[in-house]
Amino acid sequence: MATSASTFDTANAGLVIRPVQPTIGAEIEGVDLSKPLTDELRAAIRAAVLKWKVVFFRDQSIDDAQQAAFAANFGPLYTHPTTQHDAANKEVHAIAAKHDREYEKKLGYKVKPGEAYHSDTSWRLVPTWGAVLRDVNLPEVGGDTIWVDAALAYETLPEELKQRLEGKHVTHNFVPALELSGHEYPIVAHKIVRTHRETGQKILWVNFSQQPQILGVELSESRELLEEVLRQYKRPDVQARFSWRPGTVAFWDNRASVHFAVRNYGDFPRELHRILIADEPLWTDL
Repeated sequence: MATSASTFDTANAGLVIRPVQPTIGAEIEGVDLSKPLTDELRAAIRAAVLKWKVVFFRDQSIDDAQQAAFAANFGPLYTHPTTQHDAANKEVHAIAAKHDREYEKKLGYKVKPGEAYHSDTSWRLVPTWGAVLRDVNLPEVGGDTIWVDAALAYETLPEELKQRLEGKHVTHNFVPALELSGHEYPIVAHKIVRTHRETGQKILWVNFSQQPQILGVELSESRELLEEVLRQYKRPDVQARFSWRPGTVAFWDNRASVHFAVRNYGDFPRELHRILIADEPLWTDL
């Protein structure tokens, strides 16, 4: 447990923020997410997300509408094209184990177990910047989520590998999934080493759930480099592994992290609800 001396300085907003790991993940106390946020609270929470990449709120009692209202404090909400939604809460996307298994079967391909590190909506030219996730139905044991500090993953690369990755682009291919939902969008390529627009940190950014391929190199070299990136993501020292319990809400920066859902709960119908936050209005239509 972190001491008060290592908490983030948000005393003026009445928050207590306890780091989960040295560079990624923090639990926040002192706010009821069912109530409107003051400007001071909003600024403090956003600052914490930028600093810790992902933050967690325990013992919250909120519904879909309140979750959406909280997320809307930090930007316009984005409705994912594969969302099966009702008219009242169209931005709410159910992350349900049953739906995921059915979707993978329809797609006809499956990511290797333990390798689905990803960032939400990286298939867009400008991905959503943030995401808010809350539990709906949890297994008694298991079902953790792992977040990776993509800046630390880059920083701890060997210098030779940094040079090989610098300037390279990697594909984010979500076309098969979009086609199943009746949508079209081209295959997008992003730089593997990106600079976070707000923090200035360099981040290592690949989506292993979307058939990545590095452009401009032989396939053998692409596979080799991607293996190195995946090896970095799997390092425990760049991760925060979080155990859910009822009444939990997570809020993370999609631009600074990748995450991975641990499927170790058998056939249990685990379900969480996610709301995505679009980037600045200048970029939202791209």
